Amino acid sequence: MAQPSPPHPDSYTAFAYVEPHGELQQITVPWKDPQVGEVVVRVLACGVCATDVVVVNGTFPVPLPRVPGHEIVGDVAAVSPNEKLWAIGDRVGIGCQGSFCSKCKRCRVGDYVTCHEQGLTGLLSDGGYAEYVTVRSEVIAAIPKDLDPADVAPLLCAGVTTFNGLRNIGASAGDVIAIQGIGGLGHLAIQMAKAMGFRTVALSSGGSKEELARQLGAHDYIDGSKVDQAEALQKLGGAKGIMCTANSSEATKKLIPGLAVDGTLLLLAVDGQEFGISPLGLLRWRYSIKGMPHGTARDIEDCIAFAKLYNIKAMVECFPLAKAPEAAHRRESARFRAVIVP
Repeated sequence: MAQPSPPHPDSYTAFAYVEPHGELQQITVPWKDPQVGEVVVRVLACGVCATDVVVVNGTFPVPLPRVPGHEIVGDVAAVSPNEKLWAIGDRVGIGCQGSFCSKCKRCRVGDYVTCHEQGLTGLLSDGGYAEYVTVRSEVIAAIPKDLDPADVAPLLCAGVTTFNGLRNIGASAGDVIAIQGIGGLGHLAIQMAKAMGFRTVALSSGGSKEELARQLGAHDYIDGSKVDQAEALQKLGGAKGIMCTANSSEATKKLIPGLAVDGTLLLLAVDGQEFGISPLGLLRWRYSIKGMPHGTARDIEDCIAFAKLYNIKAMVECFPLAKAPEAAHRRESARFRAVIVP
């Protein structure tokens, strides 16, 4: 039975990039009823992510104008007549993945994140810097209503990426896991690594974040301005995994000798620069280097359940939708995630 269509506005406010290298501009978007397979969500919170600037900086070919934002929490406002998964009023979340094809080899083995034709929320389709957003039904995650939407929003990209990375890094409880960078991803990774039972080591380029890192759960803190971080990790027995959350290829390369035998260097953030490595370490000590993209709707649900169980929270700074341009500029200095709250 089709769900009754609730009242909705004729149009709504959003902020979009309308030209390359431009600033966010307020636009008015006409309401469109959801088509088959689509759901309209009233946005309650949308995190600001570094990837959002890809829309205008030329890194990725993005059609403009485009409303960015892929850390979206909201309530279902409208569904198509044949919608079977979601009902009006459901609390939901949408991350990076905007769609998947269900036909390619990766989809057919259930690895939707590596779909060859996947859509990307806020890049290839409009995102959450808006009062409403239209999304594909199959990429939506269920969100508990007893959680603050602003707290949850960063878990839909930064959180799920670090969570998936840690649970797939091949480490066991008690192993040394180092987190390079104590920012938007790193401050979540420290909390999660501690909760998973790893000996959690925070790596930073100075000493200013030591107190915070230890409050977040780090057992050890290695200040790169005072010691060689790779050597310091070896004194701890070597790191089973080093999670790199800061955009610094040069710093990343220097950490490889800090890995234990069969250790993994996991890249979550990149600056686009290549870095050379010695194949000897890969051969002799069986090092691995891998990346981790975003997660599926199921991954997001797992991440949120884990964060709720262990009281893991993002540190957020909230901005009203009218100040979306300010929130975008504050991304670099906000401690640690800027969140737009329409």
